[in-house]
Amino acid sequence: MYPWWRGAVLYQVYPRSFSDGNGDGVGDLPGITERLDYVAGLGVDGIWLSPFFVSPMKDFGYDVADYRDVDPVFGTLADFDRLLARAHALGLKVVIDQVYSHTSDAHPWFAESRRDRSNPRAGWYVWADPRPDGTPPNNWLSIFGGPAWEWDSRRRQYYLHNFLKEQPDLDLHHPEVQEAILDVARFWLDRGVDGFRLDVANFYMHDPLLRDNPPRTHPDPVKPYLLQSPVYNRSRPENLAFIARLRRVMDAYPGTMTVAELSGERPVETMIAYTVGPDRLHTAYSFVFLKQDFSAAFIRETVESMGAAWPSWAFSNHDVVRVATRWGGERPSSAFAGMLIALLATLRGTAFLYQGEELGLPEAEVPFENLRDPDGIAFWPGYKGRDGCRTPMPWAAAAPHAGFSASSPWLPVDPAHRALAVDLQEADPASTLSFTRAFLAWRRLHPALARGDIRFWEMPEPVLGFERGDEGERLGCLFNLGRESVSVRLPVGVSPLGSSFLTGASIDGLEVRLAPSGVAVIIVS
Repeated sequence: MYPWWRGAVLYQVYPRSFSDGNGDGVGDLPGITERLDYVAGLGVDGIWLSPFFVSPMKDFGYDVADYRDVDPVFGTLADFDRLLARAHALGLKVVIDQVYSHTSDAHPWFAESRRDRSNPRAGWYVWADPRPDGTPPNNWLSIFGGPAWEWDSRRRQYYLHNFLKEQPDLDLHHPEVQEAILDVARFWLDRGVDGFRLDVANFYMHDPLLRDNPPRTHPDPVKPYLLQSPVYNRSRPENLAFIARLRRVMDAYPGTMTVAELSGERPVETMIAYTVGPDRLHTAYSFVFLKQDFSAAFIRETVESMGAAWPSWAFSNHDVVRVATRWGGERPSSAFAGMLIALLATLRGTAFLYQGEELGLPEAEVPFENLRDPDGIAFWPGYKGRDGCRTPMPWAAAAPHAGFSASSPWLPVDPAHRALAVDLQEADPASTLSFTRAFLAWRRLHPALARGDIRFWEMPEPVLGFERGDEGERLGCLFNLGRESVSVRLPVGVSPLGSSFLTGASIDGLEVRLAPSGVAVIIVS
């Protein structure tokens, strides 16, 4: 019996931008609940909810001030319980974000820790004395710019923050901190969630000796962080001991899962290290398909290098430029967007779709004066930040604010997104939304696409070809990643049998013709 998450398709909901239930311009839990029928209708297996916990929103929820309650902007715990019950009634699993690397500086734990050096939580965060000249204890840099250290006048020490200065790092070397975090996990598992997406899971531990990070070269260092190899404040071997403790907690709740977000210079190796073995996480994703250019060879090399580990794959999320723009250019076609959906859902692994990906939404243009992301504001214009992928979901083309809210939303709706609104695409059988529904429904009829092995075929660029198979059936998958029509022959020993899913493709004997962004998923012998 396969676990539910193995080969599942999960739909990421960014609560601030999905659906506004109370009309204040910010998406919320009741708004999500109202739209769960739409999500279930896509044919996905569950949802991943980005943070909805109490927070000052300096990093829009990834700075948690109370792990066990809902921020009033999103609703209440009762609203979450109703969302969870409705999702389960629709057959959807619910995975929620958990941010264990750091808290908000407004968290009561930090308020106590910073009070003095002798209080019960004095060691719950990473504190260090200055160097003799008053400078920070080492050269570590924050991802959001500047040193990863902030001076605190109460303790006369620096505290570590790998992200914003309002996000102090917990010291997970401390046994009491580990227990507190594991109790947070149990709180939500007891409430009935089906799993956790673990934010920055390889940032949990730091080098206790606080050694300087070595330099590294980078072709486009828009951030100084990119000129340092963070070997002493990321992917520390001590992380894995805490991961093992967390896995034991998960194992006490049968049917639950963990998916880690991992970043690093060797993303595939890190994914394997964090997922292979009974005391590791269930699955993980990296940024390997979230920031790289794509090609058939690159996709093949990445997937093959995972070996027996079970990966998760995402092409878009709330942190990166939407894939329709990143890989498709300024005017991505609906055929290109549909091909990416089919490709993501046929690779061996668990697939994560980001809200709006099923509409083929391109990256939104957000003027500087409307930016909310501190990362984008700090590094404009070389880096425009994450607001362009976080703008409101367009539900109705002609409605105020595209049907997202009755009030002016927290980020503006991109006018280009109105033409791709849900109501228009539902009425168009050739739309990306219609393709997504049709393909995911067809995929459900063929379990080998979810759980089967994968074997790549030798195909010329820009064609990606592979076979998914189990004891029940074999399916050949062909994708034209290029802008010109191509014809390819099926490999020796592979013959089409019957039912196929073709779009922009045709089969003549053993020859398959693929239009630009053409897709052919073929039952083969």
